Amino acid sequence: MGILYQAADMSYWVIWLFVLFALMAFNELGRTSLWAGIALFAVVPVFLTIFVWPETAAPGNEYGTGTWFNWVKTYSALAGCLGFIALRFVKWRGKDGTVHHLYEKKWALCFPPLILAVNIAEAVLRDFQVFSFGLWSGGVVENLWTISGPWNIMNGIAGILNILTICGWFGIIISKDSSKDMIWPDMIWAWIIAYDLWNFAYTYNCISDHSAYCGLALLLACTIPTFFIKRGAWLQHRAQTLGLWIMFVMTVPQFADVLAPIPTTHNPAAFFIVSLLALAANGALAVYQFNKIRKNRLNPLKDELYADTEAYKRVLKENE
Repeated sequence: MGILYQAADMSYWVIWLFVLFALMAFNELGRTSLWAGIALFAVVPVFLTIFVWPETAAPGNEYGTGTWFNWVKTYSALAGCLGFIALRFVKWRGKDGTVHHLYEKKWALCFPPLILAVNIAEAVLRDFQVFSFGLWSGGVVENLWTISGPWNIMNGIAGILNILTICGWFGIIISKDSSKDMIWPDMIWAWIIAYDLWNFAYTYNCISDHSAYCGLALLLACTIPTFFIKRGAWLQHRAQTLGLWIMFVMTVPQFADVLAPIPTTHNPAAFFIVSLLALAANGALAVYQFNKIRKNRLNPLKDELYADTEAYKRVLKENE
């Protein structure tokens, strides 16, 4: 891919495509079946935590999966998956015989934006940490190649803006179909694209030679379903594909380095460009959103900011 990646063998891109479609397929399985979701995001992780990851993700291993960040990211992603399943399906009968649903509780609707913000913040801290390493010509840290530069600061700021532009969470609904998806109408395409650009830049900056998979493929695996399979459910798609990928990486840590490597070009210009795009997109979104809030006198903590857009209306109509 020119300035971004260099693969020694084109067959690795075929494997990349397989990874992309496998993530989408397992996401659909977990999305459309409650029991499959519980198996994938609760039963399997417990088994792996006890019997597999102590070996494959041991601290100091040669593939870098034993870092605090990988372990935290694994369980925060799985917490999101299980939390969203609970939000979609947990219900109980009150003393008066009325059936209550977890998603009816305002405090429960705070969980999706909170876990999302925490995940973004973890990555922002990592970008700043990589800058602090002072590897201006590149180097290996925790068994992963990386290079420090202004791109880390630029993308860290982009991530902070991305957190600040999360909006409309009190408008989250559960779809009326059998899959009972968690639908976030106010999370329209503009925020999703800004997030994708920021997250890709983060993976490119901090997990450079793995970013073809954990950045490009992983982001497409949740963005494609959002636009073409189940609109409005981006965060649910994101949590599940992230959970699936990170479990796989923790189990087969040599995959991106030995079995099917697609390294970056290690070109400083590439790092600068992807981070600049991320900062520009998130900066533009923040300015637009601020102006929209001011013009319409909206409360960003309570109101849905994009209720007047066709994208919002379409998602709401499809899922009510």
